[in-house]
Amino acid sequence: MRVFVTGGSGYIGRPTIEALRRRDIEVSALVRSDESAQLVAGLGATPVRGGLTDLAVLRDAAAAADGVIHLGQHYGPDTADVDRAASEAMLDGLGDRGSYVHTGGVWVYGDTEGVVDEDAPFRAPALTAWRAENEKRVLARAGNGGHPVLVMPGVVYGRSAGLVEGFYAAPGRTEGSVPCVGDGANHWSVVHVEDIAELYVLALSAPAGAVYAGVLEQYPTQAEVAAAVARSIGIPGQVAALSLAESVERMGPIAEAFALDQRVTAARARDQLGWRPAHTDPLAELAEG
Repeated sequence: MRVFVTGGSGYIGRPTIEALRRRDIEVSALVRSDESAQLVAGLGATPVRGGLTDLAVLRDAAAAADGVIHLGQHYGPDTADVDRAASEAMLDGLGDRGSYVHTGGVWVYGDTEGVVDEDAPFRAPALTAWRAENEKRVLARAGNGGHPVLVMPGVVYGRSAGLVEGFYAAPGRTEGSVPCVGDGANHWSVVHVEDIAELYVLALSAPAGAVYAGVLEQYPTQAEVAAAVARSIGIPGQVAALSLAESVERMGPIAEAFALDQRVTAARARDQLGWRPAHTDPLAELAEG
């Protein structure tokens, strides 16, 4: 089996390639630079030169594969358009010969008001509102010349390189405190990067049109996460409660997503795919750094 991966040199891409190679699956990975090519080659994947706007490259790479995992993202005002065109090119190239696994995210559910599953209504913050239409288009290809599957990660942490580490630990090093949006009482649905990588691989064998939330069914509060990060960088107790406006100024629009109160279940991935996260104590791992 051969799987084509976009974003293979990225944060989630690296452990995903590792998970594929552990199963002796042949991997090709999209790369834009010599450095990325060396990185994915070192993981055992074959580099494919190009970017998410190189539609012919994406189509041909998908046509040469038995499955696709789309992890890459283009950042800019045309993010939605680029993602839509890239997904359509890869779906066209792959056809119905294998699964096309697309990346979503649980932030599209907004404040969940309790525990919800993948069928919850979308209440996305502005940062991720663009995803809904793209995901609808992707899933519409099920039974119509494609085999799409959607994986929706929670807040991904681990290996000292996730959003938590980037937006909470780094500011703490320079400003003497770890930020917290509001009082931090809101819950997060989180997942370790190595566990979500395993779910992407399992999703290759999922039914067409399936949607899976990739989260650990423990729901730490934002305040607990911030406190753990503060311990990890040697400033225990130094957590700064900021207003939403102050948080947006310090972090950017992502602060609105960090302020969401979310509890999402992964029962579907557990029951249908046998997904079992191995990292089950996020606060302890974050505190260790």
